Amino acid sequence: MSVDPALVLGGLVVGFVVGLTGMGGGALMTPMLIFVFKVDPLMAVSSDVVASLFMKPAGAIVHLRRRTVNLRLVGWLCLGSVPAAFSGVLLLRVLPFGDGFDDAVKVVLGVALLLASAGLVVRAVLGMTQRRTALGEGPAAPSQADVVVRPVPTVVLGATAGLLVGMTSVGAGSIVIVILLLMYPALKASQVVGTDLVQAIPLVAAASLGHLLYGDFSLGLTTSLLIGAIPGAWFGAHVSSRAPGGVIRRALAILLLASGLRLIGVPIGWVAAAAVAALVLGNLLWIAVRRRFSSSLPGSPRAAPLDRPVTKDGGTP
Repeated sequence: MSVDPALVLGGLVVGFVVGLTGMGGGALMTPMLIFVFKVDPLMAVSSDVVASLFMKPAGAIVHLRRRTVNLRLVGWLCLGSVPAAFSGVLLLRVLPFGDGFDDAVKVVLGVALLLASAGLVVRAVLGMTQRRTALGEGPAAPSQADVVVRPVPTVVLGATAGLLVGMTSVGAGSIVIVILLLMYPALKASQVVGTDLVQAIPLVAAASLGHLLYGDFSLGLTTSLLIGAIPGAWFGAHVSSRAPGGVIRRALAILLLASGLRLIGVPIGWVAAAAVAALVLGNLLWIAVRRRFSSSLPGSPRAAPLDRPVTKDGGTP
């Protein structure tokens, strides 16, 4: 069994994105294997799912230690998603779903991802005005958000996510991130990422079992990916568990935008261009909005740096 350095580098990049945002495994790794490394689609999906089983715990452990995980949400999500993920693989084999079903699911999810990306921007603006600060959420705090967990809807949505993961090549992170953002807006960005990473472990384990039994898993391919993906996920999780909420939110918004465009069928070149434009123009626009908002706050000095907190006496630490 030989190790491919290019696959190791690709796994490192994808692992970092997964650790940073909680999503991106299925949205990035499977297309990378198919279009860049010319891997058979079934082998790419199976190897990607199995690789995620070992990659996600590297990031999940970091978030558990930082206490940026809502364990109640994890439990209710897994109650629905774990049996549904394995069942999805079985249903894919026994029922005559064609490519049309997979394409329809991807289009629906793509639209949901685009709406979620727009929702993150709206949430950032509302957070700025409601908290009366240009810094939004501020640094990630090592505590759980005070949210009211709704068991039945969470189990149902977890089951839906698990079923889709088992039946399609769509990643678990993309689906559950959208669910968490819509159902629990009180969760901070770091807690959304941490909760998603932890709940994805048993979900992916169930889907991996199905792919090991019925898929086209490649040990050599998966090993090369994991050599890079595990340290990448670990480092990305350290960044996301400590970074200000705005930084994580921006990374999530761009990745949701790119994933949504790709899922609805936009060519990869246009997707890359849109992501770069969102990164550059979006940040410039956000700086302008923050500067305008900061200058309008009572008692706020116009010259105060926007990327550092302002102390009570008007200075910066």
